[in-house]
Amino acid sequence: MSEGAIQYYGTGRRKTSAARVYLRPGRGAITVNRKTFDAYFPNEMLKMIIRQPLVITETADKFDVLVRVAGGGSSGQAGARPPVRPPPAIVRSPRVHDRATVAA
Repeated sequence: MSEGAIQYYGTGRRKTSAARVYLRPGRGAITVNRKTFDAYFPNEMLKMIIRQPLVITETADKFDVLVRVAGGGSSGQAGARPPVRPPPAIVRSPRVHDRATVAA
């Protein structure tokens, strides 16, 4: 990686699995434990679980993803990804209001 290159890092856990995920600007290649994505996760459902955060945020073709995962089985490893937090506008509903009341 060259000097000044952008890289994002996140840690995710599920059951006994832990994943360290690095996002780097690129074309959308996913590498898991130095293996190709298809070689490491042959199950289509697990691939969908892993791609889901990138699809939701519309960044699937903008970043290369490097993953180091350890522990657990393939299902736990697939779920051990950092959570994707939606923008605050989506999280807070206008119907929600403070429950503070004035004592009489």
